[in-house]
Amino acid sequence: MKAFGAEFFGTFWLVLGGCGSAVLAATFPETGIGFLGVALAFGLTVLTMAFAIGHISGCHLNPAVSIGLWAGGRFPAKGLLPYIIAQVLGGIVAGGVLYLIATGKAGFDVAAGFASNGYGEHSPGGYSLLAALVTEVVMTMMFLIVILGATDKRAPRGLAPIAIGLCLTLIHLISIPVTNTSVNPARSTGVALYVGGWAVAQLWLFWVAPIVGAILGATVYRWIGRTDP
Repeated sequence: MKAFGAEFFGTFWLVLGGCGSAVLAATFPETGIGFLGVALAFGLTVLTMAFAIGHISGCHLNPAVSIGLWAGGRFPAKGLLPYIIAQVLGGIVAGGVLYLIATGKAGFDVAAGFASNGYGEHSPGGYSLLAALVTEVVMTMMFLIVILGATDKRAPRGLAPIAIGLCLTLIHLISIPVTNTSVNPARSTGVALYVGGWAVAQLWLFWVAPIVGAILGATVYRWIGRTDP
């Protein structure tokens, strides 16, 4: 239960910190942090939580990561469902806290997006469904390769949180214009439910693509990272 609690609060922090930076600070008059700031915020949430709860739960914070770690032989199947439930609940609660904060400003309209992920007319850059699908699959695949490599027992000890946090930052720098960057079904669900409509209708992509990408990343790392006899 402590591990599930750690995943809940860790994912809560990821969604509140990452999506909160996008909703509250990205375009704040004159001092907006922009795409770079949002990308860094997501990376920092993972970096800080990896040090805070990595020794408790492994700091997955992401259903796709949990599934990828299972596919990579690093996580037991029996832990998948409880971890995923804890992560999604943490994301939804964070979305609720962010909604309460954001609606405290006159004129706020959740229909504007609320940091939701989307494609087509709901992509920040107007990218197609295919472009969004490829982006989410490839970005999540690379994320899992970095996670599995950085946490390999042969890797330098104690530096994994830095590599993983910087990797997530880089992923956001690349893909925010395409999908607003998901690579995490819990992050996508946590805000989409408050937007409803199009955000929920497009949510399927941000479950399917990250999970496919995570399994591909685990498969690749099991091949390139195996120790031959």
